[in-house]
Amino acid sequence: MTAKLESFVPAAPPQAIATPTPVTPTAQALVQRETRQAARAAVLARWKAITEAGGQDEWVHQQLVARGALAEEVDFSSLKEKEKTAWKEKKKAEATERRALKRLAYEAWKATHIGHLGAGIHWNEEGGADAFDIPHREERAKSNGLPEFTSAEDVAKALGLGVSKLRWFAFHREVDTATHYTSWRIPKRDGGSRTITSPKTELKAAQRWVLSNIVERLPVHGAAHGFVAGRSILTNALAHRGADVVVKVDVKDFFPSVTWPRVKGLLRKGGLPENIATLLALLATEAPREAVSFRGKTLYVAQGPRALPQGAPTSPGITNALCLRLDKRLSALSRKLGFVYTRYADDLTFSWTKAKAPKARRAQGAPVAVLLARVQEVVEAEGFRLHPDKTRVARKGSRQRVTGLVVNDAGPKVPAARVPRDVVRRLRAALHNREQGKPGKEGESLEQLQGMAAFIHMTDPAKGRAFMERLEKLSARPATTAA
Repeated sequence: MTAKLESFVPAAPPQAIATPTPVTPTAQALVQRETRQAARAAVLARWKAITEAGGQDEWVHQQLVARGALAEEVDFSSLKEKEKTAWKEKKKAEATERRALKRLAYEAWKATHIGHLGAGIHWNEEGGADAFDIPHREERAKSNGLPEFTSAEDVAKALGLGVSKLRWFAFHREVDTATHYTSWRIPKRDGGSRTITSPKTELKAAQRWVLSNIVERLPVHGAAHGFVAGRSILTNALAHRGADVVVKVDVKDFFPSVTWPRVKGLLRKGGLPENIATLLALLATEAPREAVSFRGKTLYVAQGPRALPQGAPTSPGITNALCLRLDKRLSALSRKLGFVYTRYADDLTFSWTKAKAPKARRAQGAPVAVLLARVQEVVEAEGFRLHPDKTRVARKGSRQRVTGLVVNDAGPKVPAARVPRDVVRRLRAALHNREQGKPGKEGESLEQLQGMAAFIHMTDPAKGRAFMERLEKLSARPATTAA
């Protein structure tokens, strides 16, 4: 379970998610899987035999003796010409057999070792302590509940992968012939676009294991509300309900700012050894790439350093843990100035309420200018940058929105954090038109309306339930009238 150091609002228990129905593999897929498993088991057994023999050279020697392929040393000057010819042929056969055995030994070594992870990546196969380990590293890892990994083979086994597949996922190339990610763009509210980089199925499954068993066990500050169990945009907004002043700032290039060395440092600080932290940091990051055509081939060229992809399941959790000190510093600053602070991913929100402020500061009002200047100093000191065009100050007389929800005080009968009126009116109008037999707007579907109803239900269960019941009736109509 994710550690929390502070809390502003009660956190709801995590909601259980139904396990999807497994897909039954075909007979051919089962045969291929069994073949791969048998081949892998044979390679692992070979490496075990090499280890027991005392090394690759000793194993090769034993195999040559067992196969009768070892040409014993003789007094060459005492042999007859025919014997010399026969001995030379046996020596050639021995050399051929020795090369084949060495290839098998290297194949077994490669299946159980990483060896290399790309240009510019330091990799220590043996692991062990080094000068950059934190004091009492093992105790820190144990207190965080992290698994005890000592080798790449341990990591691969936990992820259900072979070492070669793990190396393939983590290996860094400036120019690659393939990519483990799928990228596309989505529009942003400011008119720009955001690039989503989502890992492919097998890598995504590995990253989800890392998220559940490592990243989510690292300590996270209570001011973090995004991608934390039991917290949401609602709990983030409720922390600022009824405030006199709401200040919102945005971190620019949040995920791209977290490069793989920063992720490695976070994991090492959490208690992992250097080699394991290196491997997992590479597994959770990727360089932004551009697909180019060269001599009839598609190449994926790195356009910057490896960083957290926006679309990987590990990215939000890593940033939450990485921002622990940032959240601590901004929380302390906020308390000192009389503000309340929360963070939802890269959105930082501060609110000031006159009734809660110290008496000496009430007459002066909210020190917004001082807050913004010091927030910028702290954010930049922690390795991030504020977006210059996304700072917003909303006072009591204007609409105050926090993570999409309105938090102005509207009396005891109105939810403290609620969906904006224009969203409710848009849903109500869409439902009315459909109930009257009119078609929906272009691109508008029942699924979208159901999402809007669920959004309203989160903040106002009674109103949201009424919308959901009307949508259920529409869904029960024939497709020609409900769509």
